[in-house]
Amino acid sequence: MKTFKKFLYGVMMLAIIAVFLTLWTMLPWQGVVALAVLVALWMALTRRGRQTWQVTRVGLSTVTQRLGSSSVVVVGIAGVVGVLVAMLAMSEGFAETLRASGNDHTAIVLRGGSQAELNSILDRDSANVVMQAPGVKKNAQGRPIASGELVVVANLPRKSDPNSDSNVPIRGVSNDVWALRDNVKIIEGRTFKPGLRELIVGKGAKGQFAGLDVGKAIRLAGQTWTVVGTFASHDALESELWGDTQSVASAYRRGSSVQSVTVLLDSPKAFDAFKANLAADPRLKVDVTTTQAYFSKQSEALTKTLRIVGITVGIIMAIGAVFGALNTMFAAIQARAREIATLRAIGFRGVPVVVSVMLETMLLALLGGVIGAGIVWLIFHNYTASTLGANFSQVVFQFQVGPGLLWTGLKWALAIGFIGGLFPALRAARVPVTTALREL
Repeated sequence: MKTFKKFLYGVMMLAIIAVFLTLWTMLPWQGVVALAVLVALWMALTRRGRQTWQVTRVGLSTVTQRLGSSSVVVVGIAGVVGVLVAMLAMSEGFAETLRASGNDHTAIVLRGGSQAELNSILDRDSANVVMQAPGVKKNAQGRPIASGELVVVANLPRKSDPNSDSNVPIRGVSNDVWALRDNVKIIEGRTFKPGLRELIVGKGAKGQFAGLDVGKAIRLAGQTWTVVGTFASHDALESELWGDTQSVASAYRRGSSVQSVTVLLDSPKAFDAFKANLAADPRLKVDVTTTQAYFSKQSEALTKTLRIVGITVGIIMAIGAVFGALNTMFAAIQARAREIATLRAIGFRGVPVVVSVMLETMLLALLGGVIGAGIVWLIFHNYTASTLGANFSQVVFQFQVGPGLLWTGLKWALAIGFIGGLFPALRAARVPVTTALREL
């Protein structure tokens, strides 16, 4: 019978934890603030609440006497939150960089079935049909604002390791690219001249690769190219080198074909008609998406992988932090056994004891979460890194440690504190007074 009761007790505890974690993950920050206010009002206005505050105050006053064991909780949870937020910040930064590379005013056309520009090819006739399709905006001269583009990959030495080469994308673009991508600005030097072996380099690529200063000459495809300018775009395009489409095609022997056509639409509402027109044209077999959708899709696989890795590592570390919190709080309860027993003997019920232990644990957890999140924000917010993108070339991006991620880290910290304090709190309330008085 006793074994069965223990089994039911364990099942009940697991159910409580499962319900708490389910509700906790869905609770927005406004809900947490409201919950904290309700607890504060309960502690201020009710007899049980005031008893809880008295027990909590006594417990917190002894934390300095248990500094070593309390630090285990704080440091452990700080590590969990730090690793989790850093991984998610990397994922969010990479995704945001690619999302910012597109918008709903421009559309990109690839060969049907192509996953990225590198495995797409469009002949010149097909590219011209795309550019002349209804829905493409015209310039003052009546020409469609569109850019047939090529993307090739070259090897250049990295600044961090000159003996190691990495892939860098070289994009061939037309003169209309400046109307298509008005966020791209020349910040040093000038733009390239059509027909010449000249390149402009993204600010991100210049920071990662050696030999890309304005005026320098580099060897690509067995030919000498001159860097004539640097551009900024605050998105994934900063990881690229740009040159004239025909010059890039000639150097890499691509003939008159292009890999993609990017067009400026009359308006975002024109996209559906533009796509339908190309789908109905028997001369074409193409995939059409907005540039925003295209670049967002390019980030999906890596972003998902980073999130899974971050959450998995976070869960593993969180389990360790929970056991650390359990050991710490069980030791604290053991050290305060007589004190708690005395309080219960003079009229303090089990609820104040349980809540006070839970509050103490969650406050320690909150401190650890704040420390972990704060360290990550100080070190990694806007930290520049690079990784392989969909074109198997380096994409330069910045970690994004925003309020949402910081809040996620704090929620994890409080969840660990809840689980780590639940069992010690229940034990403190369930031990008979006479037994507790004899424990020390």
